[in-house]
Amino acid sequence: MGANEIDKIAKRYRALCELVPLKPITTKVGYEAAVGHLNRLLDAGGANQAHQLAGLVEALGEMINSYEKRQAPMPEAEPRQVLRYLMEEHGLSQSDLSGIGIASQGTISDILSGRRGISKALAKKMAARFQVSAAVFL
Repeated sequence: MGANEIDKIAKRYRALCELVPLKPITTKVGYEAAVGHLNRLLDAGGANQAHQLAGLVEALGEMINSYEKRQAPMPEAEPRQVLRYLMEEHGLSQSDLSGIGIASQGTISDILSGRRGISKALAKKMAARFQVSAAVFL
């Protein structure tokens, strides 16, 4: 890779960072901005693995998750326990989640009972619904 290519990359990176922060998050303000950007990307379809912004969503989610871990390390919990907790906190049933398109009631039941894991795509949908990092479900 030559100097010209590196200059092109640097210009594009700076332009992208003006729209979406793609650098380590170090402040609460930066964190809140990143979460806002992530939510807008998810609303634009970025939770879909086939979407052209899926890689950007994943990268931004990882940076958010890294900041969250540094700020308040979460106690270890199985993804199904996290889901159960969030459902209780939000007053949601399995049928509520299936009704808003997260997953079928059978899938939610299988996850909560431990018969099934949570896919990346489903983790992203649940993260968007509960406004948490997808990492808590993986």
